[in-house]
Amino acid sequence: MSIAVSDEAARWYKKELDLKEGDAIRFYARYSSNSDIHPGFSLGISVEPPISPALQQQTEGIQFYMESQDMWYLNGYRLNVEYMDHEDDIRYAYIPES
Repeated sequence: MSIAVSDEAARWYKKELDLKEGDAIRFYARYSSNSDIHPGFSLGISVEPPISPALQQQTEGIQFYMESQDMWYLNGYRLNVEYMDHEDDIRYAYIPES
C-alpha cells in the first residue's frame, strides 16, 4: 500500500483549499454511495494534522497521509492522485498491488 501524489495534483490542492507549506491533507474512508474498490464507501479528504499516520508522502510542501484506522480501504492497492488538466480536477487511481 502506498500513496503517490503528483506535483500537479499537490498544486491543485494548494490552490483549491488555500493551503500553505506545512499543511496536511488526510485521506480517509467515508460512508458514501460507492467507489471503485469498496461498495458503500469512498475516499474523503480533510485538512488536519496527522495523529498516527500509516502512509504519508510530502509533495510541494504539503503532507498527504492516511491514518492507521483507515488503512483497510487501501488493502491490496496503491493510491495514485493525479491532476487532470482538461477537467481542472483530481483523479484517484487505485492500482492493484501484485
